Amino acid sequence: MKLLNPDETYTFSKYFELKIDAQDLVKEFDYTFERKWLNLPKFTGELERIEQTKSRIEEILPYVTLSNETARREWLVSPIIHDLIHYTKVKVRIEYSIKVSKFLQGNLDYFLEAPHQLLIVEAKKADLDFGMTQLISQLIALDQWQDDSPQTHLIGAVTTGKAWEFARLNRQSKHIEQGLEDYYIPNDLDSLTRILVQALIGE
Repeated sequence: MKLLNPDETYTFSKYFELKIDAQDLVKEFDYTFERKWLNLPKFTGELERIEQTKSRIEEILPYVTLSNETARREWLVSPIIHDLIHYTKVKVRIEYSIKVSKFLQGNLDYFLEAPHQLLIVEAKKADLDFGMTQLISQLIALDQWQDDSPQTHLIGAVTTGKAWEFARLNRQSKHIEQGLEDYYIPNDLDSLTRILVQALIGE
């Protein structure tokens, strides 16, 4: 039984609002799915801004109300994106609009484009479970939109600002993996940043 009505249009955010399970959504697009420990590779070089960024986030947390998505993006996500630009010279587009079909369209909160790698980050106020569904719809759209890209895997992250989770799409097998790991800011900032940097500099 199909979840999606062929007479309707769907945006990425609508999948979040409809609270569709990620496992059910991927079947609509003929992908396979599993939840597993991803153990994503981490950059092993020096990240000289980590302690400074961590201290800055720790300093502001007692004074900033993080009750909406905009605040979380401004105070928790943006410092990490700034550091990624510093480390990798990645190009960043915010609220980047793409349309593949009436079922795969909408805005990507953060679309990060390195010379040979793409990465997307979806920011949510809460509810990472269905935020993951939204992220996976974006990864499927990106897979189809960038069909001539040599990148073999697409990686995306969904975050509340404080908590981060990852998903990975294998483009050849059309298989999507939802990571079981959670990374928390500021305590896991080093591990999180190393994963993001490595995802942008190459597999």
